Amino acid sequence: MPDANDRAEIVQATHLYARGLDRFDPKEALSAYTDDAVWDATGVGLERYEGREQVLAFFERDAGSMAEQFHLMTNHVVEFDDDDHAHGTNYVLAEGRTTTGASIKAAALNVDTYRRTASGWKIASRVITPLTTPQMEGFEA
Repeated sequence: MPDANDRAEIVQATHLYARGLDRFDPKEALSAYTDDAVWDATGVGLERYEGREQVLAFFERDAGSMAEQFHLMTNHVVEFDDDDHAHGTNYVLAEGRTTTGASIKAAALNVDTYRRTASGWKIASRVITPLTTPQMEGFEA
């Protein structure tokens, strides 16, 4: 049965994703996800991506379009479905400035599924929905 170490590994995946984005390291951000992951930010005016190649391509475009950014991840709730699957939520506050000078800001709820893989717990899907009206005008990734 999953334990506190499993929960900590899932939360760590979310933090790796955020750190990878904020360090402009798309491969680190992608390391938090399964190979068949879904990343869906249509709720905040972005796109939905499926699979390693599409998700990485978006993270690379993000890294190229942002001059500065940060993602604060908090309020993690993780519930285990079985030994190898879980689901949960967490909040994200993201702010930044694009290379063209536009400011962005979003407070959102991540609705996730997680899966244990050979290399540990990973995010299998993330659906990002706004908690407040996102300010994404000028974000061109």
